Amino acid sequence: MANITLSLPEALYARMRQHAEYRWSEIARRAFQQKLDEAELAEDLKALEMAGKEFKTGKTITHAQLIKELGLKHEI
Repeated sequence: MANITLSLPEALYARMRQHAEYRWSEIARRAFQQKLDEAELAEDLKALEMAGKEFKTGKTITHAQLIKELGLKHEI
């Protein structure tokens, strides 16, 4: 597993130290994962929007082709 270093304001770090019962690295890991999931979903939605525009011009493809062509990371 990779490691990263974060810079935090002293006031925030002091507050975190008061709550040692939390696994802060796990909370950060989940926040990173959530943000990445949101970014990938936004990319997928943009690709689907573009595909919708193509569909209106008469271009049609199968569902499987759509997923492959657009490089979607989430199942539609």
